[in-house]
Amino acid sequence: MASQSTQRLSLFALTMMVVGGMVGAGIFSLPRTFAGATGPIGAIIAWLIAGTGMYMLARVFQALAERKPDLDAGVFAYAKAGFGDYPGFLSAFGYWIGSCIGNVSYWVLIKSTLGAFFPVFGDGNTAVAIIVASLGIWLFHFMILRGTQQAAVINSIVTVAKVVPILVFIVILIFAFKLDLFRFNLYGGDLTDGIFEQVRATMLVTVFVFLGIEGASVYSRFARERSDVGRATIMGFVVVTSMMVLVTLLPYAVLQRADIAGMRQPSMAQVLEAVVGHWGAVFVSIGLLISVLGAYLAWSLICAEVLFTAAKTKDMPSVFARENANKVPSAALWATNIVVQIIVITTYWSRDAFALMLNLTSAMSLIPFLFVAAYGLQLTRRGETYDVRPDERRRDLIIAAVATAYTIFLLYAGGLKFILLSAVLYAPGTALYFWARREQGRPVFNGTSDWIIFGLAVIGAIIGIYWLATGYITI
Repeated sequence: MASQSTQRLSLFALTMMVVGGMVGAGIFSLPRTFAGATGPIGAIIAWLIAGTGMYMLARVFQALAERKPDLDAGVFAYAKAGFGDYPGFLSAFGYWIGSCIGNVSYWVLIKSTLGAFFPVFGDGNTAVAIIVASLGIWLFHFMILRGTQQAAVINSIVTVAKVVPILVFIVILIFAFKLDLFRFNLYGGDLTDGIFEQVRATMLVTVFVFLGIEGASVYSRFARERSDVGRATIMGFVVVTSMMVLVTLLPYAVLQRADIAGMRQPSMAQVLEAVVGHWGAVFVSIGLLISVLGAYLAWSLICAEVLFTAAKTKDMPSVFARENANKVPSAALWATNIVVQIIVITTYWSRDAFALMLNLTSAMSLIPFLFVAAYGLQLTRRGETYDVRPDERRRDLIIAAVATAYTIFLLYAGGLKFILLSAVLYAPGTALYFWARREQGRPVFNGTSDWIIFGLAVIGAIIGIYWLATGYITI
């Protein structure tokens, strides 16, 4: 059995968990995704909003890591501490399911990338593509079962390797920059929507590409130094945000917005091919495959860790707290990959599987993020823990308030469709909560607020299922 010391992660490894989690499928899809909604002005505004909001959220994670070191279960621990057992469960379940859906988006993009060279893969949702993805899911599954530390080391190596093609893309496009083309695209070219609607249409995308910012927090129990969790979060945020902004804006200086919007995913490969020829598409595609496989590894670890720690704190059934001889949460990993496998199969019937997975992942993650921001706000308003360094309270209050307002705005910007689709997953997932409470012999709900939240989830699920059945919502 691995010793406790071998399981400790350095600041660099924690930072690589953040960067590895954030630099995945999303960054390679940014040119087309943004070009389909807005031009450079809208993109800059969107990144200012998203960057500010996510930076504030990262600072909340940092503050909570330092001021509440006993809450080392990651994202959902803050929801439970601030708002009760059922909100804590919803946060854990939503984050877990959202991460599973995110993992499916990685396989869809991998297969879509291969589809540009091998038509049998299509847009990532053909029968052959699903079979290949299924083989990949279980190959990674058995590799991770060999040990968390080994997987974290692999993740650090892959993270460094996958950043190189992105940097090459940025450098080439800087040298190919055409100011007149950039000016033409500035306000979206032929788009008829106003700037506000253009910006709103990009918000769920920005959530998706920022997912992973909390990776160090999820893995906080493995940190050598507790303070490393906050530092890794901020360092990873700065590095990745800089790359994402450049990857979004530079294509507007080499191609017309409408042409970028019409490209297949991964659009970064198509943009580079338009600038330097076919080798550019091959180069970025190889980088994407390395990147997405590395991100999939990081997120497989995070998915299992969330379910495992929720079971350890009795928020999920105890079966998910089982570890194998390598200290890997094996039961949680099995549950995660079974869910991923089922969702991969369902992509066969989706019209745009990647866009659906991207938006649904983002929507499922918003509730856990809102709870984290609101708990940070609650802590600062009460002054709890601020007997130490009380001069930081006012600053932290402003940061938490902005982070809370940002996550509420994201729920609005995402639209009713994805809130209802989230409810369709949240409501039946509550069965796991009932199971865990029954194991412990505890009452299911502790107060009126629990019943209200449960009621809203059920009503949302009923409406969502009805709208899906009648075709009002399509996937």
